[in-house]
Amino acid sequence: MPSVISDGMLVNWIAGFLWPLFRVAGFFMTVPLIGSQILSANIRLLFTVVITLAILPMVPPVPQIDMISVQAFLVIAQQVMIGVAFGFVVQIVYQVFALAGQIFAMQAGLGFASMADPANGVNTTVMAQFLVIGANLLFVTLNGHLALIQIIADSFRLIPIGYTGIDREFFWELVNLGGWMFSAAFLIVLPGIVALLMVQAGLGIVTRAAPQLNIFSLGFPFMMVFSLFIAWLGMLTIEPHFQAVFEFGLSFLRDWIESRA
Repeated sequence: MPSVISDGMLVNWIAGFLWPLFRVAGFFMTVPLIGSQILSANIRLLFTVVITLAILPMVPPVPQIDMISVQAFLVIAQQVMIGVAFGFVVQIVYQVFALAGQIFAMQAGLGFASMADPANGVNTTVMAQFLVIGANLLFVTLNGHLALIQIIADSFRLIPIGYTGIDREFFWELVNLGGWMFSAAFLIVLPGIVALLMVQAGLGIVTRAAPQLNIFSLGFPFMMVFSLFIAWLGMLTIEPHFQAVFEFGLSFLRDWIESRA
């Protein structure tokens, strides 16, 4: 006789799919590139469903919780918070390059060259957009998106679906990660800032030696051209900085997940 699918079995199947879906959805809601405004909500939902189906065989058995209860809403909130926290960490990693571009552009006199950022809906400098686009391409080239999917899949094994997940220590670590973001961005643009400082000091000496030279009409275009030259030279050595920032972000997530085991 054919097996009969009971209501309890159907509810368990739906719950076994929905609990991981909320965590993956929270992650794709905040992660850069996929969670940005560039992609429509339908495409992001499709990504969420596909990734959830792909990692579903690796998810441990989910707890038996009534889907229409206060406990179910607590589990949903916990799973969404875990996914949003993971995506926020990746967002901080990407903001390192945007902040580095902003710092260099302001010091080089290129701050007025701004454009609309379609991912965040704000105006940023062209240099910041250039670094963010380069970070996106390098991140995909280094299979960083696959590493993130692997981390999400491992999180279900080390942080099972339930009432526990994000604690107070993790939020303090996020606060410290904000300080790391500023220091990492400054280290990326430090050689360029030092070079610009030396040029400005040279222009000051020239102005002191020849007061008849107009420093505003001569120094401003010279600084712009020289800053572009410095940025071009910096592209030759910026790849190790990109890799170091990405590896730190991925190791931060991986170490925190393993510490919860």
